Amino acid sequence: MYYACMYKRASYHSPHTLSLSSVFSLPIHACSLKVFLEAHLLIMDSLPDAILQHILSHINNARDVVACNSVSKRWKDSMPYIHSLYFPRNSFDNHAGSVNPDNIVWKRLELRMDNLAELQTCNENPSKLNCISAAMNLESLKLWGVLVTHSPNWNVFQNLWNLEIVGARMEDSALSAALDACPNLTTLLLLGCEGVRSVSIDLPHLQQCKLDFYGLGNCSLSLTSPKIEFLEVQGCSWIRVRETNYLKNLSIANNAGRVYLVDFGKLEALDFLSIRGVQWCWDAVRNILKWASEVKHLYMKVEFTGDFEALQPFPEIDLVEFFNSHPKLQKFDAHGAMFAALCQKNSLKHVDSGFVIPCLEEVVITVRSPLNAEQKMSTLESLLMYGKNLKALVIKILQMKSSHSSTDDFFDEICRFRYMNRHIVRME
Repeated sequence: MYYACMYKRASYHSPHTLSLSSVFSLPIHACSLKVFLEAHLLIMDSLPDAILQHILSHINNARDVVACNSVSKRWKDSMPYIHSLYFPRNSFDNHAGSVNPDNIVWKRLELRMDNLAELQTCNENPSKLNCISAAMNLESLKLWGVLVTHSPNWNVFQNLWNLEIVGARMEDSALSAALDACPNLTTLLLLGCEGVRSVSIDLPHLQQCKLDFYGLGNCSLSLTSPKIEFLEVQGCSWIRVRETNYLKNLSIANNAGRVYLVDFGKLEALDFLSIRGVQWCWDAVRNILKWASEVKHLYMKVEFTGDFEALQPFPEIDLVEFFNSHPKLQKFDAHGAMFAALCQKNSLKHVDSGFVIPCLEEVVITVRSPLNAEQKMSTLESLLMYGKNLKALVIKILQMKSSHSSTDDFFDEICRFRYMNRHIVRME
């Protein structure tokens, strides 16, 4: 209430545009803005968001905006509600040191072009993208909603280490030309980009790469980056990654198309592997699991296999052989089809007495069908029996629809299993 009254008094004197200091000048005559903010921060933060945004929206002095940005995240998030902004004549006169303004260069640039027309002409002279080359010392470049259908006329950005392009329409040749101008990238993000059919990335210093291609899910990717540590790919059917000695985190997904081919080297450093999609060719699944024998966290959510349009179920997977091939596995997340495939193989009837799953600590199983209920229960019991270090077994029941009486019986068996092992097993 105190601040509401104070704000009304200030607004009465200057109802149109106010600086922050003028808003609160009546009750804090001798206090500087900084002292006032520090003394009243807790009280201001207790105000509802709408009131705080309304008060701060009347700031129009650039210096006050800078001060408010550093107070807290709530204050920073309220800055977009400012109606007007002016810069005093001497705003940039107090540079630290004796730096010549002509020598000050941009190191970070964020460019948003969300209002591009569908048929916008590309014959602008100079084009918006070409103008970026004037900032030769860029270290980070982020682009939203841009057209990259023609090769940008860029010189080489030697200092650029981070490139992010979001929601762009691009052609293969234009993308290749843009990447050629950034030879020293360590981080590359291409998110929600459409129009890409085939892309070849050759960046010797690249460490983190996230690619999300929008469309039919039939893109082709070739990546040559010997230092790559983090790779996330969405929307590619053919993936080749030549050097993977340092790759620790790998995620491959294709929700719109099929994954036909994955070609990786030995994934000896891999800690996390996620494969997702509607349909993967079985050779692709088998190969990626073979190469990732040292993985510690495995997430699998692939619904079907099959080399062509016909959707086929997973072939039988030997549970004993699977865990022997992945001795360092600590967390295993299997969705529907993968769990069913593990249960179909009858290898558990003749298990070597020395078999053990040494490192497994957490298992998350998603069950979608009551079929083969006896084998599924046997698999769950085996995970408890042979997982000597197992701390959590989570069973997720997801859309298990069936008019068959076995559905209720299977659910009762799972509930009984959870009750008997409630210190480890839980249901979701």
